[in-house]
Amino acid sequence: MRALKHGTMRAHVALALAALVLAGDALQPALAAGGFNYHDALTKSIIFLEAQRSGKLPPNNRVKWRGDSGLEDGKLANVDLTGGYYDAGDNVKYGLPLAFTVTTLAWTALAFKPELESAKEMDHVNEALRWGTDYLLKCAARKKKLWVQVGDPNLDHQCWVRPENMKAPRTLYEIDEKTPGTEIAAETAAAFAAASMVFRNDKKYSRALLNKAKLLFLLAKSHQGSYDGECPFYCSYSGYNDELLWAATWLYLATKRQLYADYISHEAISSSVAEFSWDLKFPGAQVLLAEFNLTSGGGAQTFKTQADNFVCAVLPDTAFHQVFITPGGVIHLRDGANTQYVTSTAFLFIVYSDLLLRTGQSVLCGSQPIRPERLREFARQQMDYLLGANPRGSSYVVGFGANPPTQPHHRGASTPVLPPGYDVNCGLSFGEWFAPDRPNPNELTGAIMGGPDKDDKFVDKRANSSYTEPCTYINSLAIGPLAALAVRGAQLVATH
Repeated sequence: MRALKHGTMRAHVALALAALVLAGDALQPALAAGGFNYHDALTKSIIFLEAQRSGKLPPNNRVKWRGDSGLEDGKLANVDLTGGYYDAGDNVKYGLPLAFTVTTLAWTALAFKPELESAKEMDHVNEALRWGTDYLLKCAARKKKLWVQVGDPNLDHQCWVRPENMKAPRTLYEIDEKTPGTEIAAETAAAFAAASMVFRNDKKYSRALLNKAKLLFLLAKSHQGSYDGECPFYCSYSGYNDELLWAATWLYLATKRQLYADYISHEAISSSVAEFSWDLKFPGAQVLLAEFNLTSGGGAQTFKTQADNFVCAVLPDTAFHQVFITPGGVIHLRDGANTQYVTSTAFLFIVYSDLLLRTGQSVLCGSQPIRPERLREFARQQMDYLLGANPRGSSYVVGFGANPPTQPHHRGASTPVLPPGYDVNCGLSFGEWFAPDRPNPNELTGAIMGGPDKDDKFVDKRANSSYTEPCTYINSLAIGPLAALAVRGAQLVATH
């Protein structure tokens, strides 16, 4: 277990932060060598997030069939909890996946800034990010308390209705010192810390985010306990050690304070795993910390070694691979929004390859070296699969490519636009708008479906929710890889 001295660590962090925004500077724009219009896919992947907005929508909202919703969220407790995002195809605002969406959007804005600016999408990403942080600041307005959910999912699921016309009670859920929720508090701290780096030009706003991050991290580590209020929809199967490491990592990068470096080195727990998701953050933290000569508390492996282990577990051409790859070539960890693992792996592989190339290193799988170019090739292959390079020859992105899906499992998209105040008959709603085998009346542009099964099979039916329901965190992690493909192109295609 080793921690760098403060001055040395500060220099390393300064270089790491610079690398986040300089990685793409030397890479000239290239044609879309994979045969897809990556820029179009990038634009649409961001538009999907606008379709997930709750609250009073701005005039520039590009999803014209969406309207204001959830305008009384928080009223039951005399607080303002309007805004934020619906996570998927229902009308509930879940704190854990929402905060993870925000954290990964912030990382995208930092790591892919040159590409997003070149593609003229930086402003849209920052707007999406701020829509999330504005809401989370409301949730964290009271000291030592965090509102973590708006809406009762069991009641919400009894009516197939767009959020503009929902009438189920907007039940509120919170965590505090007596009712801890370490995962959600730490993930929200990570979101605030990462976003504070993106918005540094707005000093007051950035400072507010960072201060909240510090307070929530203190709450998370001082009052430890899993919050099960989001089960069975968002159960934290992995526990909270990953979120504590993840939050401490972002706080260290944002503050450069030795306090957080010491926590990472002496208290945090880390582990080699084969998944990066809303529930399991270890690989994300390990990639961020890979260039620092650090181990976690009590650990024998450096974060670089653990980041390598993640790569070795995923790539099919190593002796250590654990992740199932379908016959068509895409990652398949489990049914139910499986494409989140596809986009998250592509994201980490590109970010990690940038670090490895900048520092002149490779991945080591035992004695087998893996060049960073292989990571980029695999990331491109995964994204291309989603765009149409698969056995079906069809896109998994709504409104993009060949034979795109038309029945995403999504209340707002599958229900016709109704007048404000329209009284929906919940008993009839499923028969009217959920069950019919027909395209949704509203195109959910840019939504990435949950994906195929382990045999590359996919049925485009909204009732097939494990495969047709989109989620914000699938798209938040797709934006960076798509930006890289749109701008770097051939840099991510060449095989070495």
